[in-house]
Amino acid sequence: MGTGGLLSVNELAKRYGATVALQSLTMDVAPHEVHAILGENGAGKSTLVKILSGVVRANGGTMRLDGIEYIPHSIVDARRAGVSTAFQELSLLPNLTVAENLLLPNVSGGPFKMSRRGETVDAARQVLSKFNVTDIDPRSRVEDLSLAEKQRVEIVRAFSHEPRLLILDEPTAALPDTTWLFDQIRRLTETGVAILYISHRLGEVRELCQRATVLRNGVSTGTVDLEGINDDEIFRMMVGRAPEARFPGRTASIAERPVALEGRNLAAGRLHDVSFTLQQGAILGVAALEGQGQVELFRALAGLDPISGGTILVDGKPTAIASPQQAMAAGISYVPEERKIEGVFSGLSTAANVSLPKIMENSKAGFLTYAQDARAITEPAKAVELAERYFGFRMNDLSGGNQQKAVLARALMSDARCLVMFDPTRGVDVGTKQAIYNMMRAFADKGGAILVYSSELAELVNLCDACLVIYGGRIAAEVPRAELSEEHLLSAAHGHVDDAPLRVAS
Repeated sequence: MGTGGLLSVNELAKRYGATVALQSLTMDVAPHEVHAILGENGAGKSTLVKILSGVVRANGGTMRLDGIEYIPHSIVDARRAGVSTAFQELSLLPNLTVAENLLLPNVSGGPFKMSRRGETVDAARQVLSKFNVTDIDPRSRVEDLSLAEKQRVEIVRAFSHEPRLLILDEPTAALPDTTWLFDQIRRLTETGVAILYISHRLGEVRELCQRATVLRNGVSTGTVDLEGINDDEIFRMMVGRAPEARFPGRTASIAERPVALEGRNLAAGRLHDVSFTLQQGAILGVAALEGQGQVELFRALAGLDPISGGTILVDGKPTAIASPQQAMAAGISYVPEERKIEGVFSGLSTAANVSLPKIMENSKAGFLTYAQDARAITEPAKAVELAERYFGFRMNDLSGGNQQKAVLARALMSDARCLVMFDPTRGVDVGTKQAIYNMMRAFADKGGAILVYSSELAELVNLCDACLVIYGGRIAAEVPRAELSEEHLLSAAHGHVDDAPLRVAS
């Protein structure tokens, strides 16, 4: 692919006061091309997406579409110019239906009237069908969908605007299988659509993309042909050094340690008769395909969903957990699946978000000053490698990786003895993953207990002391550390243990 393609970006810059988010970004994207944007969280990827999508305005540099100056003033303005985005932090309205979200802002008739509703549903069903999504009911409210279903609706909405340039920001972070998305991408590029693909998963990038532009600290360090460069070279362009060892080793033995958290015959939603024990100092993994009951397990332990049967024990004592406050009082801190919706207060500062567990404890008036916030969160922020310069930023202005670091720092701030973590590295870069792995290992080595679900089996194999596999709402396998392998976990997650298919009770 040569220069001067569909999109041409030259010396693009964006500053927020004294903070430089983008300093000098130059790149081009050609028709029919899938072009990757690579870089650590905070490198400027999210800022680039917002500028191209019309969410924010650049302070310097130029953008051109088909040789014509491109300065979008809003998302709608960008769509009119032929640029459509599926955002990593989903932009769907949760209180509306799938149909209403897909057709906004083009639903006519003012407030949704009964006479229009059938037309809206039919039109949305046609949109979903066009992109081979037949298992999502357009009448469903978005808030009732799983995260993977929401992700597909977000992507379909971006497809439906028939863009010339399609921006996909971490589109597979919540998808259990990439087949559907990759098929749609290949179909679109055959028609001449150019795709800007932002992902931390180099395997996906190599499968889909022809070229990649690499960002570091707001500067494009180069555009490379992916066939001519290896992963270590890409990593050096991203961070300026060779990759580190990813998974820290365990330094403390958990033999004969007391049990910190136990579930006995738990039932909640799709979850049935689930029992487990989690020792102090241990990291217990959970593997499962989408929709097998793992969400219900974690939300029940966090006090977000009621249990319909069984008992939760903390430090050997039966404990009623019917709210997040009760979970926190019992020493359990939850790191949620959807950080934007469940994990952060986007309008508050990073310092305020992290210090929330201590606000009432440390403040006479029920709030902390910025100086108090900053002092209080210094240690937990260091534990997750969250830089102090971000303390005064609104959470909404942080990259996804730094938002996740803030969520994890808040969990540590709560003085929790047990961390219940749902896919904590979803959609973050390799450097942030390393920080999360190091934090988890340090927490466990100090006697803390961690229950963690991950959609990346390699994490479970390399981080965990043992792993539960949930299938059909039940524990299909309990795999000790010595037997952990991706193949073993994948087989059990599909309902096979020792090559024998499991039966799922109704």
